[in-house]
Amino acid sequence: MHTKEEKMNAFGRLLDVLDTLRVECPWDRKQTNQSLRPNTIEEVYELCDALLNEDEPNICKELGDVLLHVCFYAKIADEKGQFDVADVCNRLADKLIFRHPHVYHPSQVGAPEPKPLPYGEDAAEQKQESAVSTAQQVIENWEQIKLKEKNGNKRVLSGIPAALPSLIKAYRIQEKTRNVGFDWEDKGDVWSKVREELGELEAELRKEDKARSMEELGDFIFSVINAARLYHLNPDTALENANKKFIRRFEYIEDHSIKSGKPLTEMTIAEMDDLWNEAKKNEK
Repeated sequence: MHTKEEKMNAFGRLLDVLDTLRVECPWDRKQTNQSLRPNTIEEVYELCDALLNEDEPNICKELGDVLLHVCFYAKIADEKGQFDVADVCNRLADKLIFRHPHVYHPSQVGAPEPKPLPYGEDAAEQKQESAVSTAQQVIENWEQIKLKEKNGNKRVLSGIPAALPSLIKAYRIQEKTRNVGFDWEDKGDVWSKVREELGELEAELRKEDKARSMEELGDFIFSVINAARLYHLNPDTALENANKKFIRRFEYIEDHSIKSGKPLTEMTIAEMDDLWNEAKKNEK
């Protein structure tokens, strides 16, 4: 692997290339925050897809694409005299230092070479006062610190982006409220809530009340996401895996349709079910 100096040189090389393209390339020259934003969203989703597939070559590639966008936004801000990539890095480093009091003393915020605990004459006392033993304690401390930050998030849920996909947003809402103590005492109790919400959804569907059915559908999905979280299952990953499985099995049916020359629209549901079960059996 590369040394720290080699990594810094590589980052500097990227910035030099970006500076040149911003001047010499007509496409790069015309980009703005708003024009880049849709591409950024696409690049992040491509990275997420590579991560889900554990595709290491593509993870490396997509990380580069996301990094390019980070640097590009910082470059645009630099041109406007607002901030530059050094400000981005320093603000991030200071935030990490401030939010990890079990690793850094607050005095290290802004330090050119921050020193982790313990250090100094009262090193042992510092370490004892800041000790945490689990990842969950770190998360809980993180949320409490964010609420205390100057110009930071004033409410527990205020840091959740409005544009976050709904399924992921629901999971993050539940995580954040858990970190301040608002959660089920026994995770098994969540199933009564899931059944309650399903019953309410079924009741509204029977009444054919679309508005109420939509509301109850949302409550039911939210409760299922809550159950997944309590059992340490990521619902977004689970749903994406289910999507891929469905696509794979349906394409098996479609391939059979193409080979046999019989259009899908002319196949019976029984024929499709037989092929679906065949595809399912072949996966085992």
